[in-house]
Amino acid sequence: MTRDEKQNKLMTETAVPKLVIRLAIPTTISMLVTAVYNMADTYFVSQIGTSASGAVGIVFSLMSLIQAVGFTLGMGAGSLISRKLGEKDLKSANAYSASAFYASLAFGAIITLFGSVFIEQLMRLLGATETILPYAVDYGKYIIWGAPIMCASFVLNNTLRSEGKSALSMIGLSLGGILNIILDPILIFYFDLGTAGAAIATFISQTVSFSVLLSMFIFKKSITSLSVKNISLKPRIYLDILEMGLPSFCRQALASGASVLLNRSAAVYGDPAVAAMSIVGKVAMFVLGITLGIGQGFTPVAGYNYGAKRFPRIREAFRFTLITSTIVMSVLGAVVFIFSPQIMTLFRESDPEVVSIGAFAMRCQCIAMPLQTFVVLTNMIHQGLGKSKEATFLSVCRQGIFFIPLILILPRFFGLTGVEVSQGIADFLTFFASIPFAVVFFRNLKKEEQQFNKE
Repeated sequence: MTRDEKQNKLMTETAVPKLVIRLAIPTTISMLVTAVYNMADTYFVSQIGTSASGAVGIVFSLMSLIQAVGFTLGMGAGSLISRKLGEKDLKSANAYSASAFYASLAFGAIITLFGSVFIEQLMRLLGATETILPYAVDYGKYIIWGAPIMCASFVLNNTLRSEGKSALSMIGLSLGGILNIILDPILIFYFDLGTAGAAIATFISQTVSFSVLLSMFIFKKSITSLSVKNISLKPRIYLDILEMGLPSFCRQALASGASVLLNRSAAVYGDPAVAAMSIVGKVAMFVLGITLGIGQGFTPVAGYNYGAKRFPRIREAFRFTLITSTIVMSVLGAVVFIFSPQIMTLFRESDPEVVSIGAFAMRCQCIAMPLQTFVVLTNMIHQGLGKSKEATFLSVCRQGIFFIPLILILPRFFGLTGVEVSQGIADFLTFFASIPFAVVFFRNLKKEEQQFNKE
């Protein structure tokens, strides 16, 4: 058998629990390493001061915008690639892979051009106060320079995952993440570069990750090819990628917009509130990264088997992943809830106000953490199997339909407490909104299976 035939057999015939675990372990490790080095940035920058710590939250909004481009192209192409490989259509999979990669470099370059020119205005727009602004500018300019590399890395990473090659994507992300953690204290403190040192460390680590991921394609470890000859000139290819990636764009763009509103709402109560909510966001992202990692191990299993018309395996994979992830998130949510003050103290021991604000906000989010698994998997299965409209709606629920009105309304009535509880309430509402979508999806999948069996 050829390499892609062997991979198809693996994805469509291996026992589902074994396959999901096999793919989920590398993706979960990748997500955790990414979350750890994001927290490392927050931790080391927080040692500089409260305003510097707040700058991390400001620049996070910028990174979310860059990620929105990368995830749109990467997740959009990945959804199509896994289904095309399931159908044994390698030519189309190559077209989606190469087209998304070179498009990501082009879009990243545009972000770098405009971001570099308007860096200070951009930081103000994202919610920087006058005391946070200098730190945010120092941090943000290096992140902007790395936009093409970041965007392309997301595409390479998601392409490998969609092929069922999650272990290869883990290598690239993990090496970059570990390097970031090592470089942070060296550049921030030893070379006395401050927040700029954290950003330079991120830029270097992203470059290393990109190089490692790209090498997987250059040395033909992947199934698809990035050869220039595979770039499609058909508008339909790019429209397909954008349509399938629209949920990811909405999710990431709204995450950026929600972060801006959160920063602005928190800024009313001073830099400690901005710093506290920034730290809470990074810790929550670390925990949520686990269920995202498990879900990303599940997605190519669903895509391959949908393309191969193995419908029972899709249901089994969803059920197994949901139970496993919910147990893990329940345990982690309980641990973080109990030790929230101690976790906050690790970041800003010298500022009890930051610790107090952050501990309460963190506990509010922990209560809804076990429910996040169902939300994530429902969203992923819709996007992975081409249900773009439903996936887009689900993507805008958490940070858009629910969080934005809450963060605008609750602080008016409950002050700082309104800022602290908004995300937790939004998570509960998103869970309930997801239930009917999952029910309808599996009903329709059953009908599709029955129709296929008749034919």
